[in-house]
Parts: sequence; C-alpha cells; structure tokens
Amino acid sequence: MNPDSRIIDDTLPAFKSRFTESLPGDLEQSNRLRQVDACYSYVKPTPVAAPKTIIYSREVAALLDLPLTFCDSPLFAEVMAGNRLINNMQPFAMCYGGHQFGHWAGQLGDGRAINLGEVENKLGQHWALQLKGAGPTPYSRNADGRAVLRSSVREYLCSEAMHHLGVPTTRALSLVSTGERVVRDMFYDGNPQYEPGAIVCRVAPSFIRFGNFEILASRNRIEHLQQLLDFTINTEFSFLGPPGRDTYLLWLTEICRTTALMIVEWLRVGFVHGVMNTDNMSIHGITIDYGPYGWIENFDKQWTPNTTDSSQRRYRFGNQSPIALWNLMQLANAIYPLVNEDEPLQQALAVYTETFTNGWQKMMAAKLGLNHYRPEDGALIEELELILQAAETDMTIFYRQLALLDTARTILPETAETIIIEPVLSAFYHDLSDNHASRLATWLRQYAYRRRMEGMDDSDCRDRMNLVNPKYVLRNYLAQLAIDNAEKEDYSMIYQLAALLRKPYDEQPENEDYAGLRPDWAKKRAGCSRLSCSS
Repeated sequence: MNPDSRIIDDTLPAFKSRFTESLPGDLEQSNRLRQVDACYSYVKPTPVAAPKTIIYSREVAALLDLPLTFCDSPLFAEVMAGNRLINNMQPFAMCYGGHQFGHWAGQLGDGRAINLGEVENKLGQHWALQLKGAGPTPYSRNADGRAVLRSSVREYLCSEAMHHLGVPTTRALSLVSTGERVVRDMFYDGNPQYEPGAIVCRVAPSFIRFGNFEILASRNRIEHLQQLLDFTINTEFSFLGPPGRDTYLLWLTEICRTTALMIVEWLRVGFVHGVMNTDNMSIHGITIDYGPYGWIENFDKQWTPNTTDSSQRRYRFGNQSPIALWNLMQLANAIYPLVNEDEPLQQALAVYTETFTNGWQKMMAAKLGLNHYRPEDGALIEELELILQAAETDMTIFYRQLALLDTARTILPETAETIIIEPVLSAFYHDLSDNHASRLATWLRQYAYRRRMEGMDDSDCRDRMNLVNPKYVLRNYLAQLAIDNAEKEDYSMIYQLAALLRKPYDEQPENEDYAGLRPDWAKKRAGCSRLSCSS
C-alpha cells in the first residue's frame, strides 16, 4: 500500500512533531542520498510486501494510549511496517554526525530509522515513535534502509528486557515481519546471504543524540545549533529553566549525571553495548541503538561482542565508563560556541566522574548485600573481580548464588573450604584448581565477616540482593535460539523470552533452564559470542 494513503481515526492518538515544527528542515523532499544542511529531512517509508505482527508490548501500547483492538488488527501491522500513515503522521529522518570508534565520521543520520512523530498520552507525557528498517533515507549511505529479522528480534527483546531490569532504555512497541528478504554480509567477509526482513517500532521521549549537536558544530551552523539546543531544553529539559548560557551548562551537567547512572546500571547487570559511538548516545541518558550488544557470561572486563572492535576493544565491558566520558567531552565540544569558556564545561564533565564513582560504589555495595560502601570495600571488590576473571565465571549466576551464603557457618575456622565455596560453584564453567578454590574460600570468609558487620539476617540480606542481582537476563544464546526458530516462522520462543524477562528478579521455577550456564556449543557460535554491526 502507499503510505500516503492516510487514515484518520478518532479512537487513536493524534500524532505531531515538535521537532520538525520548530527546527530547520531539508528543502528537498525525496529519499535521494545527499549531504543535508538541516536538522531533518521529510521521508516516505518504503512499503513492504506482507507485513505481519510477530509481537507487540501491551505495556508500551498502554503508554501510548493505543487500544488493544487496534494493536491486534491488520492495520497495526501496516502502520508499524510503514505501509500506512495515521492521524497526521509526517515521517522524517534526523540529520546527525558522530565519532565512530574514536574518529569523526561526518554526516551519518537516520539511515534506516524513520520517525513517525510523537503522541501525548493522557498523563501529558510525550513519546516519539521510530521505525527501524522502514527503507532508505537521504542518510542511508548506499545501504538499503532495511533491517533483518535477527537484529530486530534482538532489539525488541533486549530493549524490553532492559526496562524490566531497571536499566534506562528506549522501549519497543512492536516487531513486524516484512514478507521480504534482505541481503546481508553478517561479518563483512564476502559471504552475503538473503535473510528475512523485519521492522521494530522504537519508543522514547525523543531520539535526539549527541551527534545531532556535533554535526551542526562541525559545519559551524551556530544559529541552528542554538535553535536545536533551545528546542531541546524547552521540550525535554524545561525543569532546568529558560534557554541561555547558564541553562546550557545545567543541561550538559544533567546529561553527564544521567549518562553516568545509565553506565552504572549496565555494569550492574553485565550488559555490553558494543558500539558506543557518539551517534549512539542519547541526551536522555537511556540505552539506544541495540546493535552488536552482548551480556557478560564469563566475567571478563576485556570482552566485547562486536567483531568490528575485536582488535581495538574500545567498547569492551570494562571500558564503557571511560568511553561514556569521552563521548560527553565531544558533546561539550559541540556546544562550546554557545558557552565560549572551558572551565564551566569542565565542571559539568566532572559531574560525570563524581556521579559514576558514587553510583558504582553504591551499586556494588547493593550487589554484595551491604548497606553502605566503605573505603575498605574497594580492596574486597577488586579481589573478587580478579577471582572471577581468573576462572570462567558466570557473572549473573555468581552474584545470585552469593546471596545464599550462610555467613555464620562460613566464618567458622573449622568449616572446610569445600563447604564454604559450595553455594557459588554452579557459577563456574570448569572445575576450580586447588589454588583458585582456596583463594575463593578466603575471599568468601572475608566477605562473610564484612556482611555480618551490617547486622542483617542472612535471609533479609538475600532478599535485598535478589532485588539487584537478576536471575534471568537475555543471554546471547537464548536470543540466538529465538532467532533460529523465528527464521522458520516459529515465534514461540520470542513469546516465552518476552514473558520471562518481564520478571527477571523472580525465581520462576518453571523457567529454571533459562538461568543456567551458557552451553558449550554457544561459546564460539556466530550470534552468541560474535556479532557485528551488520543488520
């Protein structure tokens, strides 16, 4: 169908776009590839052959005041595939730039993401909707603007899983298959294959990124830069006050604060983004652009799921906090022309380091069941991480099992080391050497003493730890199994995982198999331990 065949339905929310109404746009209205000297371009989604809703989130639909009768209808699939437009939707793609793997990449933009607009729900909240994989835009850089099923399944499941884990994130409204095939070379090794296509509808307060500001600064479009920043403050950060130099600094400070808190949450649950380019950083301090992400299974600060980053490991698990600060520095550089002074920008950036340090200490204390972080806890945590890294240790299972420790028995001198380490043994992929087992037992004794200093009963401590240490995460191999089945048009595992991951901290005895160690076959399989930016 032609997306220009619009539908007006009073039972559905009206769409608008404050972004396009307020900011300079591209004068040309076509999907032709080009350099765009504006904040956005109007585009038309490219219709697909046979859209079919695979799954949608009832929670996100409720956020948008979408009736379930609409979500269950064929029209919903048509709209979420870009085939039809409803209630004043005027699709557009944003222009932005970015630093990719530490290097300025120039104009990037929404190469396969098309914004449908935003809705204001009954609570007065504004939510922007964006289709990923709805066809080419002026920013597609010779690509087809499409997305494949495997990456779309991963994005849908992960964004919803992260939300229920308590990690700031974009949400996913829907996952729609297109009925078409897309050619992709998964590892850029000269072996392209046809894969089923799909489209995800993302939802966020807005999709403004660090790169939206960077591209304008790089082109010395200072008037447009100020327009964009003033708009952003007026619409998304009005609590900071009216736009002006002082508010610009408060705005940067707030982004430093929320970005730091987001990174702390990534580390808490063992999430690795995989491609922390500045164009993949949201001004809202939320996780955005789920590409080659992964979950730490065996604890390794050097691990990255992104094969493109396998030599440099810039975006490895243990480097995510420094990279976030580096990215914030690029945002500060972008708005420098509106401040014209280094020191206030440095002060804003210092808030990131302070917030991250305090947040990380508080988070680690919570993971260990401690009321407060004490300076001496730093050595305890450092030794634990060395122990976890020295053996192949499942991070999620270890912290969950640590809550089961009997501290009274652990501190008794006569308690054998084999008894002390027994509660956490299920977290290790291989039998421990005698030296490693002894080192672990020594640490567990020290930890038990520290935990008893808190004066909490073991059962109370266990309950508290289980609120911050999930039992279930979107393990890489589980996502791949769901993809394998989906490519055969069996979507049952997508439904199972979506339900499972809505309650990641609950025991769910019927789903115990999903909480176990990664199987051996998944250790090196593509899609489980090796991913790329190809989608």
